[in-house]
Amino acid sequence: MTDSNHLSIQPHFVPELDSAFLPASLWNREFRRLARAEGAVPLHLALERADGSVSRFDTIVFPDGSPRFGLNLRYVERIVKFLLWQRGGWRLHCGGPAAIGEHLHAVYRPGGAREFDASFMSLIYEQPFTVVITSAAETPEAKESPISLGRHLDGCRVGFDLGASDRKASAVIDGEVVYSEEVPWDPRNQSDPDYHYRGVMDSIRRAASKLPRLDAVGGSSAGVYINNRARVASLFRGVSKADFDARIAPMFLRIRDELGVPMEVVNDGEVTALAGSMSLGENPVLGIAMGSSVAAGYADSHGNITGWLNELAFVPVDYRDSAPLDEWSGDAGCGVQYFCQVGAIRVAEGAGMKFSAGLGLPEKLVELQDKMRAGDPLARRVYETIGDSFGYAVAHYADFYELKHLLLLGRVTTGPGGDILLARARAVLAAEFPELASTVNIALPDEKSRRVGQSIAAASLPQLAR
Repeated sequence: MTDSNHLSIQPHFVPELDSAFLPASLWNREFRRLARAEGAVPLHLALERADGSVSRFDTIVFPDGSPRFGLNLRYVERIVKFLLWQRGGWRLHCGGPAAIGEHLHAVYRPGGAREFDASFMSLIYEQPFTVVITSAAETPEAKESPISLGRHLDGCRVGFDLGASDRKASAVIDGEVVYSEEVPWDPRNQSDPDYHYRGVMDSIRRAASKLPRLDAVGGSSAGVYINNRARVASLFRGVSKADFDARIAPMFLRIRDELGVPMEVVNDGEVTALAGSMSLGENPVLGIAMGSSVAAGYADSHGNITGWLNELAFVPVDYRDSAPLDEWSGDAGCGVQYFCQVGAIRVAEGAGMKFSAGLGLPEKLVELQDKMRAGDPLARRVYETIGDSFGYAVAHYADFYELKHLLLLGRVTTGPGGDILLARARAVLAAEFPELASTVNIALPDEKSRRVGQSIAAASLPQLAR
């Protein structure tokens, strides 16, 4: 296919029910091939975070004077979008042709096309988002600050994971799971902070009732958490800002004090990576949970957590101009529209699948899975389509992560559809990216771990006082 940005892309696999899908991995690969053929020049991107750490990404672009120079703007803006949601940061250094930095400044500012992203980063890091235009030689070097996380399984613990459609909780005694459950809830549509508080406490208490005593509680949830305080979280989007600041942000500190035991709450992506690392016993691990959204986390080659955001729901994976829009950021082609229940139902309904009247997304996903188990050929095609798209996305992720193991979790991977998704993703890698197919292991954990693995890993977060 040839996209509107004049690159000819010919995928080996075309996702059948989403046939206009334009893989970012193929577009970027073709861009770099053409840039090298025209005497490419280096471009360095560095993102600073509030703790002083710096992430850097090095690539190439067309040189000044190239008739294809305009393609640089598309390429780099999409790369920056990925980096912001993968690694995070409040100050972006663009080291390369000045026109590229000027374009980024115009796009990532109030009133610009990526205003949402810039404002979100400003909120997280409590600094105005800034673009610094510099030379490649003067771009700051990387300065990462990985930390060790969790893996404490001594004592009697409760772990929980808060999703948009259910709360998962586990009771663990010296590393052995004695109880796990999932309780439906609807947090995104609730404006009362007490609804959230009561729900979390209910899950903790139900799990704790299966233990002889409670020594510690660990939890995970979508969003950004710093020192057990919620900074930004889509899970609580129905709560007013005033109530969020006054009652949601300190909610887990309140629960910790009321329970009187050590408690740690972190981003669910980090716990996804921890669950993967603990399950596999090897590193590095990129964990991706395909649930109500796309939760991701990364454990580096030493099994440490990077401090990155890893919000792969918002990274672009589809470069077609007509890609579906993310309802929150308004951007096109982001992972949330492909690799979670939102994406699964979008593809299914787009192909004409009918669901019972009045169902929400979680219930529609259950019906899709029931159809899959019953041998519905359209349901199978839905999972094949997701798998094809995901295979190309894995190759895209490999440009930004050191990959060895990629572990899939979450409701979308439950049942036989998850196995089909996995097989198709592997086939895409084998055909299009054989160098990755031979070095990257994509795996599904067992069925129980797919659904509650995060809450079990979460239980290991707090260290008991000695």
